[in-house]
This record gives sequence, C-alpha cells and structure tokens, in this order.
Amino acid sequence: MERIEVDAVLLDMDGTLVDSDAAVERAWRRWATEYGVDPGQALAIAHGSPADHTVRRLLPELDEAGVAAAAARQLALQYDDLADVVPTRGATHLLSTLARLGLPWAVVTSADARLAKARLAAAGITPPVLVTVEDVSAGKPDPEGYLRAAALLGVPPARCLVVEDTEVGLRAGRAAGARTAALKGLDGDVRPDDLAHLARLLEAARA
Repeated sequence: MERIEVDAVLLDMDGTLVDSDAAVERAWRRWATEYGVDPGQALAIAHGSPADHTVRRLLPELDEAGVAAAAARQLALQYDDLADVVPTRGATHLLSTLARLGLPWAVVTSADARLAKARLAAAGITPPVLVTVEDVSAGKPDPEGYLRAAALLGVPPARCLVVEDTEVGLRAGRAAGARTAALKGLDGDVRPDDLAHLARLLEAARA
C-alpha cells in the first residue's frame, strides 16, 4: 500500500464519516414508492450523489421545477430520520489522530446544510470546515466541493487526501487533483479497511 504523505484530509460524510446508510436507504425507498420509481434502481445510483442528480437520472421527463420539488421531497424524508445515525467504525479514532498530528480536515458532502449538520450532530462530530451541496454550483462527481474545501483550509489540492466510499466521490477527488483513500473495497491511491486503519497509515507517514 502506498505511503500517505499529505497536509490535509477531506472526508465525505454519509458512509465515510457517518454511518447513515440505513436512513439514506429508507428515505430513497419511500421516495421511490411515492414517485413510482423502482426502489432498487434508485438505491443503485443514489449513494454519494446530490439528490437532484439522482432525480434527473431516474425521472428524465421532469422539468427543472419538477426536479427541484422531487429533490426537496427526498431530502425532507431524511431530515428527522436520525435514530440510528452514528460515527462509522474508526471515525472517532481517525479524528483524534488528525488532531494529534496537526492535520487540518474538512467534510465535503452531497447533502444540504440542514441534513449535514443534523447527521454530524447525531454522530457527535463537529467539523472545522463543512462544504455542502449548497456551497457549490455542481455536486460530485464535479471536483468543486473538494477544491473549495482545500482552499478554505489553505492547502493545495495535490497535498490533500480525499476519503470516500463511493465511486462518484472518488471521481470528484481525482478530478480535484487530490490523493484518494477508497473505502468498501473501491480503488484509490490507498485502500484502508476502515478509518482506524487510515489513522494508522497517516501516523506511519508522520513517524
């Protein structure tokens, strides 16, 4: 596995830093039923992408107003569904390691600000920098979110490590010119088993 020498860490939220997969899937299943879409088809493409991108792919016949309304409904189904939202395995260890190593970090998410703040609060996580879909003109796989986070931290993208659990997010990280850490068996510059493993790799690089 390649050695990680970076100056900042940029983390996706859902599925990477926060275990919200069950809540995300419940919302998309209910939304799909309401809009007459196959739930399996929705779940196959929803993870990691902004809601409006997924709606456009599932319902290409909708105009922009229809897409906005359908995306707003999907997000509304998620806002209060926080009962089983917790940090992912190793997340707390990774964040304490970043603090100890003096590595700045940010969260870059396809969620809107309300949902991101609710889920992070439920998981007990307060990011120093948060970039949501409302802060960019184009969501993942566009690199704008990661480029914005790097700029806010004052670190060149090439010196950042993007941590993701979806291919659409990894594409955004690569397009930003960052190194990538891929979870869940996906392909990246490094492929840690979980965030605790990533913490150990970062420690080793600083040793």
